[in-house]
Amino acid sequence: MNHFRINLQLFNEEKTEKATPKKRREAREKGQVLQSKEINSALILIIAFLAINFLNKYWFKEFYLFYHKVLNYSSNIGVAYSYRNITAFLNETLLLIIKLSLPLLLISMAVGLICNYMQVGFLFTTKTLAVKFDKLNPISGFKQMFSVKSLVELLKSLLKTSILIYITASYLLKEYGNIIKVFDMDIPQMMKYAWGLILNIAIRSGIVLIILAVFDYFFKKWEYEKGLKMSKHEIKEEYKQTEGDPQIKSKIKEKQRQIAMRRMMQDIPKADVVITNPTHFAVALAYNDDSYEAPQVIAKGKDLIAQNIKRIARENDIPLFENKPLARELFFNVDVGEFIPPDLYHAVAEVLAYIYSLEN
Repeated sequence: MNHFRINLQLFNEEKTEKATPKKRREAREKGQVLQSKEINSALILIIAFLAINFLNKYWFKEFYLFYHKVLNYSSNIGVAYSYRNITAFLNETLLLIIKLSLPLLLISMAVGLICNYMQVGFLFTTKTLAVKFDKLNPISGFKQMFSVKSLVELLKSLLKTSILIYITASYLLKEYGNIIKVFDMDIPQMMKYAWGLILNIAIRSGIVLIILAVFDYFFKKWEYEKGLKMSKHEIKEEYKQTEGDPQIKSKIKEKQRQIAMRRMMQDIPKADVVITNPTHFAVALAYNDDSYEAPQVIAKGKDLIAQNIKRIARENDIPLFENKPLARELFFNVDVGEFIPPDLYHAVAEVLAYIYSLEN
């Protein structure tokens, strides 16, 4: 019978850690960003009505001109019912709709783009356009319809609609006495009063929508951060993917140290002298007077490695020179492969001169 080892911790580990920058970056690339549509809706509504209030004189003027044109076309149609008159009337109507709606449409689009940019920044991704076949599954679609998130969104919509209906109804009841007097007004007064009524309702509704949007933003932020949370195992796996497995990296470094140590020991026979502590440190120096360069440290070591360096030096008839301060200075301040610094020239030169005098 085959036995399989299963790490049960992976199944019950909770996502309690904040998302890493890599996780946030990947979520953004997938189009998963923090965004509250309620803020967009509230600001678009308020700015749009403020724009209408600013444009109302222009609109009344266009309505007034259109009204006279309608009367003119009506009289012409009554006199001569022709295709040309009807076409001209329809063209004027279409032109009026464009004149009145285009500024408002452009302002609303600009506000929407600014709101999106302030919340999300510049983001272009095609991953949100990809077809997800799991969404076509009726069972998963049914579950999504009755998920907690869907129910929360439904409750938010019902609450918002109820509040707006209450604001509208209460204000209309308050203005009921003035509303029934509208029929005694002329057309300009009637339009002015109707516009004031709509504007007051819009301002009250906009204030409520802004308050709801603030709450919705913080709720979306909490929901977004919760959705991005990671387990400790996920963070560890991400670290392995980005930085590499710590155990593998440790083994690679150990292997590199072994190779460097082997190469260093192979270079000891090239040394001119080994300066010792005498027991704890050993530094092998090589000097080529033809290269016009300073002496070079080709090997160094402490304790057991120092003993091995001295052993190889004896086997290759390389002189050992005891100088405790110089050995420590070279060991701690000069790496293998580096040339000695200028402040040690004099001390090393004396050592080399002594060694060369012995050889001669």
